[in-house]
Amino acid sequence: MTSARSARRGRPGHDREDVIRVGVELFNEQGYDATSVSDLTNRLGVTKSALYHHVDSKAQILEIALEDALGGLEDALDAALRRATPAERLTAIVEGAVSVLTARQPQVTLLLRLRGNSDVEVAALERRRNFDHTVTGLVREAQSEGLVRADLDAGVATRLIFGMINSLVEWYRPDGPVDPELLGREVLAVALDGLRPRD
Repeated sequence: MTSARSARRGRPGHDREDVIRVGVELFNEQGYDATSVSDLTNRLGVTKSALYHHVDSKAQILEIALEDALGGLEDALDAALRRATPAERLTAIVEGAVSVLTARQPQVTLLLRLRGNSDVEVAALERRRNFDHTVTGLVREAQSEGLVRADLDAGVATRLIFGMINSLVEWYRPDGPVDPELLGREVLAVALDGLRPRD
């Protein structure tokens, strides 16, 4: 007969990726501030010492998840900035941001829900502001080329475009029928061409 001790020993453990994934799930479900270390260990079914084998603190889970989201967005922006024309740059950042969101939806969701209540959150929000500022510059360039209406405020236009992109966290499902690559093109079409049918 198998003893309780041997059954526990045979139970699969968790790796660092599991800890981060579960932490992000809990932060998105109940908020970072409201999530305790006990919540994490209970969800994972491990002891605190087992949890701390993988991460130093709850804050480190948040930091790793936000780096995943922001790093992806910043990489997409860097790639867009290397394109030759304003039209190509704006197209690349819109499609790139959609790609990051669909691939890293839980992490981006967490980024969008930050309140700035910790040093980690404040630093992440500053990086997000820098990202938005640079994208606004791309919209302004596109306006100068006639790709985007010149009578629109570039900052407002950027917020509206990314408001549409960020709304994907509420309804996009990785296992759903919407193709993420097609989704990027459709967001771009609606943002630049609107919903009116072409003549």
